[in-house]
Amino acid sequence: MTLKIAIPNKGRLSERSVELLSKAGLDIGEDWGRKLYVSVKGRDIEVMLVRAQDIPEFVHSGAIDFGITGLDQVEESGYALENMLNLEFGHCRLSLAVPDGSPVKSGMDIPDGSRIATSFPKITKRFFESIGKKVDVIVISGAAEIMPYLGVADCIVDLVSTGSTLKMNRLREAEVLFRSQAAIVTSSKALREKKEAMLEVTEAIHSVIAAENRKYLMANVPRSMITEVEKFLPGIGGPTVLEIAGNGEMVAVQAVVSYSQLYDAINNLRKIGATGILTLSMERLVE
Repeated sequence: MTLKIAIPNKGRLSERSVELLSKAGLDIGEDWGRKLYVSVKGRDIEVMLVRAQDIPEFVHSGAIDFGITGLDQVEESGYALENMLNLEFGHCRLSLAVPDGSPVKSGMDIPDGSRIATSFPKITKRFFESIGKKVDVIVISGAAEIMPYLGVADCIVDLVSTGSTLKMNRLREAEVLFRSQAAIVTSSKALREKKEAMLEVTEAIHSVIAAENRKYLMANVPRSMITEVEKFLPGIGGPTVLEIAGNGEMVAVQAVVSYSQLYDAINNLRKIGATGILTLSMERLVE
């Protein structure tokens, strides 16, 4: 039975989604950007390229089995979808933003009757209802930042990444409504019917993400320093120690090290007399 995957057809999530699928070993060819769907070479898998905001609907309806989209889109859809894996990219937050001169410091300070411009009306309405505020939600598509300047709205609810766009338009964040990132989502029905096939794809993608933030570190270390190495080079379950042919005083040490540990790990190896220190990139890491 064909496994159907949906990914965004454009925007900040699209290229990264394609990159993850490719690195995971799913070949969708080079002309994927010109098609609405492609078949993965050598696999009974089809990849659909659709709007990110439509993916929750397609997953919920059963038209596709699972998809990559932002959790903000899932939250806006209102569907109870299953999050199979957070993908650690596309990080942003859906925030209430007000003009710089506004006294508003949170949603509770918004006067009843205020006009809120947003392309996320469901989340916005649920938020203000939850705090007992009666506001007028104005649904727009894009360019929310200009609405207060035009007098269309008193404030906005919009996605924020760095906050630079808000500053350029003389707006500031007052409160975060929802934090988002890209994720693999599915329905409970699809998970029951195609769990094994979906887990294979999800775990392959997870192995790509796990490998990207780490390096494979190798070094020749004095045998007498093995105990010391274990203190600062944990690796996955501890470093691997191998004999070096014809050299009884040195051993080869290998370990997977995160980027944040790499600088100190190399310096510590040098201090204890290690030689031949080498780091390698990894395509995938199954832990």
